[in-house]
Amino acid sequence: MTPSLAGAKRVVVKIGSALIVDSATAAPREAWLAGVAEDIAAIVKRGVEVMVVSSGAIALARRQLGFLGAKLKLEEKQAAAAVGQIRLAQAWSEALGAVGITAAQMLLTLDDTEDRRRYLNARATLATLLGLGCVPVINENDSVATNEIRFGDNDRLAARVAAMMQAEVLVLLSDIDGLYTADPRRNALAAHLPVVEALTPEIMAMGGEPPVGFSSGGMKTKLIAAEIATQAGVAMAIALGHRDHPLAALESAGKCTWFLPAPEGRSARKNWIAGHLAAAGAVVVDAGAVRALKKGSSLLPAGIKAVSGVFERGDAVDILAVDGARIGRGLAAYSSGDAALIAGHRSEDFEGLLGWRGRDEVIHRDDLVLF
Repeated sequence: MTPSLAGAKRVVVKIGSALIVDSATAAPREAWLAGVAEDIAAIVKRGVEVMVVSSGAIALARRQLGFLGAKLKLEEKQAAAAVGQIRLAQAWSEALGAVGITAAQMLLTLDDTEDRRRYLNARATLATLLGLGCVPVINENDSVATNEIRFGDNDRLAARVAAMMQAEVLVLLSDIDGLYTADPRRNALAAHLPVVEALTPEIMAMGGEPPVGFSSGGMKTKLIAAEIATQAGVAMAIALGHRDHPLAALESAGKCTWFLPAPEGRSARKNWIAGHLAAAGAVVVDAGAVRALKKGSSLLPAGIKAVSGVFERGDAVDILAVDGARIGRGLAAYSSGDAALIAGHRSEDFEGLLGWRGRDEVIHRDDLVLF
């Protein structure tokens, strides 16, 4: 069955800079925002909890700081974010306030969703705001989060928020009405895909470059967001935002692409592990270890062929087969240096190699997710 907004109890809506900000004036598109706020109010009235992940802070500060048309240095982007976030919060507060909803600003980085303690604190704050009837408006903390500015990760941040809050639906409002087999602006034969059941390598290869303008994402980051969301059991839609009342249009069977959630459920901890966006390193394992992992075993050092990257105990690492295929991700019980020392060895050898007796597993099965 194709998902829909109608049956959801908790929804995350992501809106990019190109929708929020008028490209000519670098000012908020107030009339469009008012329509989105009315859509949100109609959804909230049904008892649905709504969170918004909103870009736009840097774009809103460009004219004020004299940055229109300029390619900004990293520190200039961070300064613009600090100025523009005030305007962005004000725009949302006014739009939602006009329909009787209290807006709450929350600034996050991807690190906040990956550090376990900060993850739990953020989740508790968002849950409290939702319980109070507020609509949290979430943005990256761009003034300090350099990687997020550099790669434009609000799509992925939205997916992490949806996974963290166990939302049923994530909606990415975009400048296009879904995923096509090729870029429809360049290929007249490109076919629209109304439903994507699984994120195969062929589907992932359909991501292209970001469009010209304020947007810093593009289809590539949206497909990565779909991978994060669907693995956490969240249905995701890419829908056209360049229209009045875009959420109401989506509810009225508007053209979009739905990505179906993975059928298998995961615990909140497993979701958190799987949703790490940048593993600190990787371990390459032999065929025997792959078979053991698929049967539910932990990853033992004897099955490790190689260790790459620099990571510490507790960091997320990818598990790769010999052919390079990513088969899983987990939290390492050893640093990369220690894991390299014990790779290929049995537990009785550990003390002689390390000078101390560690755990038998490099990644325990409770800290491991297979893809």
